Amino acid sequence: MNYAQLESYISQPRLNRFLRACGYSKTKTQKLYKINLRVSQSFYPIMNLFEIFIRNAIYNQISSYFNDQEWIINQKPIFMSNPRLTSSGSYMLKQVRKAESDILRRGNPISSSRVIAEQTFGFWTAFFDNKHFGLVAGSPLLAFPYKPASVNRGVMHAKLERIREFRNKIYHNEPICFSGVNIDFTKAITVLNDIHDSMEWLNPQLKDYTEYFNNIQSKINLAANL
Repeated sequence: MNYAQLESYISQPRLNRFLRACGYSKTKTQKLYKINLRVSQSFYPIMNLFEIFIRNAIYNQISSYFNDQEWIINQKPIFMSNPRLTSSGSYMLKQVRKAESDILRRGNPISSSRVIAEQTFGFWTAFFDNKHFGLVAGSPLLAFPYKPASVNRGVMHAKLERIREFRNKIYHNEPICFSGVNIDFTKAITVLNDIHDSMEWLNPQLKDYTEYFNNIQSKINLAANL
């Protein structure tokens, strides 16, 4: 497919950023566009596993805190309705109610496992903002028993926010190969390191397990041959 054909399907505004970064070489632009997609693709297995690991680890810690395995349903009128959360729009309460509505609309009974499966990555990272974290006495940090002593809520929140923002770029088909107008995969490497740190702090074996799926750096290296 030539550049004009590609542009007609992808759109000129979307390709223009790649074109400028490649010095207006249409050949390099097509290569960079493919490399960006391949790097994004390479993140999917590790990102998928990481979300599952984080979700379950945090859920289990909150279950211990409330002494309730069904807290994601039972805490709607209590923790999730705390007046301290109204300024943030009662985010968790709205997310759980939306999940329950979607589950019922599909003709399924509401259960904790179904509500958990409906939640976004942002739902779990929200436990590390000041308000949610304080209301559960900092228990989400206990999900990371292997973290260094210096890693506090703020450090964990920053890492998870970088991962969440990067994850959303990938899932919404936004480019991840730029810093400003320059070709730069530094953010991708930083996020990969954040994921590895977080997994090691959950359990060092998790990073080893995901290495089987990790070919991210080799895809990033393709940009060196543009």
